[in-house]
Amino acid sequence: MPPFINRELSWLEFNQRVLNEAMRNDLPLLERLKFLAITASNLDEFFQVRVGGLMLLRRSGRKMADPSGYTPTRCLAAIRQRVLAMKSDQYTLLAATLLPAMAEAGITLLKVGELPVLQAAKAASVFEESILPLLTPLAIDPDPPVTGIPGLSLVTACCLSDQETQTIRHALIPIPDNLGRRVPIPIEDGTHAFVLIEDLVATHAGLLFPGETVTATTTFRVTRNGDIAVQEEDAIDLAGEMEDVLTARRFADTVRLELRKGAPRDLAKIIQAATTASPPEIYRCDGPLGLASFMEMAFLPGCDHLRDADWPPQNPPAIVPGTSMFETITAGDLLLHHPYESFEPVLRLLEEAAADPDVISIKQVLYRTARQSRVIDALIKAAENGKHVTVLVELKARFDEARNLHRADELQRAGAQVVYGVKNLKTHAKICLIIRRESGHLRRYVHLGTGNYNETTAKLYTDISYLTCKPEFGNDSTLLFNAVTGRSKLLRFKRLVPAPTAMKPTLLDHIAGEAERARQGLPARIMAKVNSLQDPEIIQALYKASQAGVRIQLNVRGICCLKPGYSRYSKNIEVISVIDRFLEHSRIFHFHHGGDSLVYLSSADWMTRNLEKRIELMIPIEESALKRRLVRVLEAYFNDNTQAYRLLPNGASQRLARAKGQKAFRVQDYFYQQARKAAKAREHERSMTFDPYVPPR
Repeated sequence: MPPFINRELSWLEFNQRVLNEAMRNDLPLLERLKFLAITASNLDEFFQVRVGGLMLLRRSGRKMADPSGYTPTRCLAAIRQRVLAMKSDQYTLLAATLLPAMAEAGITLLKVGELPVLQAAKAASVFEESILPLLTPLAIDPDPPVTGIPGLSLVTACCLSDQETQTIRHALIPIPDNLGRRVPIPIEDGTHAFVLIEDLVATHAGLLFPGETVTATTTFRVTRNGDIAVQEEDAIDLAGEMEDVLTARRFADTVRLELRKGAPRDLAKIIQAATTASPPEIYRCDGPLGLASFMEMAFLPGCDHLRDADWPPQNPPAIVPGTSMFETITAGDLLLHHPYESFEPVLRLLEEAAADPDVISIKQVLYRTARQSRVIDALIKAAENGKHVTVLVELKARFDEARNLHRADELQRAGAQVVYGVKNLKTHAKICLIIRRESGHLRRYVHLGTGNYNETTAKLYTDISYLTCKPEFGNDSTLLFNAVTGRSKLLRFKRLVPAPTAMKPTLLDHIAGEAERARQGLPARIMAKVNSLQDPEIIQALYKASQAGVRIQLNVRGICCLKPGYSRYSKNIEVISVIDRFLEHSRIFHFHHGGDSLVYLSSADWMTRNLEKRIELMIPIEESALKRRLVRVLEAYFNDNTQAYRLLPNGASQRLARAKGQKAFRVQDYFYQQARKAAKAREHERSMTFDPYVPPR
């Protein structure tokens, strides 16, 4: 059987690459803190979803191994060993490097018990006025577990002594997430000084228990299983069913218990019993819990000198200020490379469509959106303006379900037709279709992309947008919406390649085609950029192509179950991963195809879940100039010698080192400088062009 790398261990190796950025002395201090917080946030979701799912499999008695040879039990043991090493790296970095460097830079983490008298009094006042009224202690009954312990929240556990009754009991104080993590402490020299909220709560916990003495405290944090799916076969009301899932997730089984090292032994036992955590689920941390919340400290005001210089998105050269987006798209297809090029044209298109009296209909798929979404605001305005608005809101977008339910309700109240996903499939395609009446005919404008309609992440993730009004794309887009709203089949597409029906067979055909050309002695090449590569059939096809002599270059940000550089199977396969200030999110595929290049964008990764269990789109790019641009984008990544890692056959990764005398090349900086130069050149060109004034008639 061909060799495979374990999916979970591959993901942990990706998270290690992110942590490596936090360890770099050459990065600005708060950028390093940001990367540390990202690794903690990533681990939170990993435990909720992947570890939670594995625990369910183990509990069901499953002993079948995955393609890499790991059973659920063996995999959980390997995960624990790897995570313990990673947490040691995290806390060593925080205590030995980041916190001292922050203090030197004027950002100081203080302990409440060590505050001077004046500052201690002010901190106590803040607690009594702004924190105490929001705390709700939970008594621990003699027969645990305790219900109502929130997942991923800090909880202070207290041991209480009543001198009058000579009794000892225990209680928990959940700390609401909306209080924030840091409590500022005023210091005369103007530096940023703060204490952690759990320290303040522990110090003043006695105020919640009059007549009792707090004899011991510690902080803990529970992670619950988030791998709870809706039972769609029985779901008549999908929205109602999703609300049940959200409720179930709040009280799901414990998959991880984080405790501070040095927690009193008796109190730790009480917490373990209250949370029903078994010993392998307990992780003791040598420092503050919940490092993901340290992200807020990475964006402290007045600390720009401790962060990377800003890279504001550039205005794409094809976008003319004051010109309608409809005119711009009619003049030629647009390809936008975010976040180097602004996401604003996509937002403008929707906002223009909402107000344009000639626009009849807007159809859109929404998977994840911003909290204050201009996209949804535009759709609401369009519906209120009497346009026919159809929105597929994917309620099964994990951890965004509550927000999507809320915004779907807003859309419905505005008069939009809302569809809650597709039965048994997630809808992950990124598509918007606008139908406009022009000169007595209907013209369809389409936006297709690799990323979500989220203007916040569009500034942080690398993605590609494609805008066109070609009839074939408009026709295929109509077929897609008919399929997802009317339950018709995903058939008769002329350009777009949908999953789960056609994408995987098409990819396998293209890979096999390159292999056949290589066997005939013809040039053969595959380049692809994906977030994850896990599907066994795709991997086996790539192995066969490599054995046939196809040169294969893969840029895989995260999970990669393919073993590169394995002499028998993959000696012609190179896999890199780029970790930098922007999250690599775009999916681009290129097949040499005998010199007549096939180039695609896609919403889908090369994972079984994307190719077989989701509605996705693969978008062929046909114009020669746009194809060449995307191929150059793919090639540029393999020139990075600053932020790129090479994946090794054993699943580990190694940062690419520059050869002696080689000039540094950072691909994200390269793309940003390209975007800046193009924007400046276009601006200069416009400044040299004189538009004649035509008096109004």
